[in-house]
Amino acid sequence: MLRLGGHGLPVGPEAGPQPFARAHVDFGYGAAYVPAALTAADSALLAEWEAAFSAADVMLAEIGIWRNLVTPDDAVRRANLAYAADKLAVADAVGAGCAVSYIGSFSAGTDYAPAAANMGPEAFEAAVETVRSLLDTVKPRRAKFALEMMQYSLPDSVDSYVALIKAVDRPMFGAHFDPVNIIMTPRVYWDNAALIRECFDKLGAHVVSCHAKDIVLRHQAALHLDECQIGEGVLDYRAYLTALSRLPRDVPLLTEHLSTPADYATARDRIFAVGDAAGIVFKHRR
Repeated sequence: MLRLGGHGLPVGPEAGPQPFARAHVDFGYGAAYVPAALTAADSALLAEWEAAFSAADVMLAEIGIWRNLVTPDDAVRRANLAYAADKLAVADAVGAGCAVSYIGSFSAGTDYAPAAANMGPEAFEAAVETVRSLLDTVKPRRAKFALEMMQYSLPDSVDSYVALIKAVDRPMFGAHFDPVNIIMTPRVYWDNAALIRECFDKLGAHVVSCHAKDIVLRHQAALHLDECQIGEGVLDYRAYLTALSRLPRDVPLLTEHLSTPADYATARDRIFAVGDAAGIVFKHRR
């Protein structure tokens, strides 16, 4: 049984944990993003969030960090790492699967902007030390820390993620998967099912959360790949859902980057339709 989650709900987290959890069930979601506004300082509120979502049987999947953790600006890097530590502590306190971020960029003043230094051996070592330091500082017991694979920062491939996990050598370092982020050539674009299978073959034991979107190759003079609504690109969702369903534990799939509740409902229904055709059951499916 798979757990789909995402945005597009009629109420937001400001409604409180119980109404927000109920809204997920009513929308057909079995997983949820943890609101980034939650902080580790409010332990009583975090306990309420865990209890409300547990009672609704909605998995708290991930909290986003999305800060540049390796920027050369020392003051900014320290602030970003403190923010990351707080969000990892929140994820651990509510029993979420992970706190996730991109590693960032060596281009100061940016989040994960392209830079030649992002891909070199120094970047790999910086990623290793950053992940180790964050995990050793927070010491999470339940939530893992994960990095999202990106086109121009590490890890930028399945193999580079495998190498990073081995180098970090911490059991609470998990893997995050979004196949759209690492489709970077026409060959992979047209055969993305092979990429999906490779990820789960090599990283399946480590994957803690996944994102759902789609990708389209534009006919232009230079290679141009864009995100698009699910079902309007070429991502092989049958292969994706099948690989997820074969994991021996719940790994949530979360929609993102859409504009309206109607867009999220469309994405949800298209994923459900692929699942129906493949004989895959979703928690709280509507």
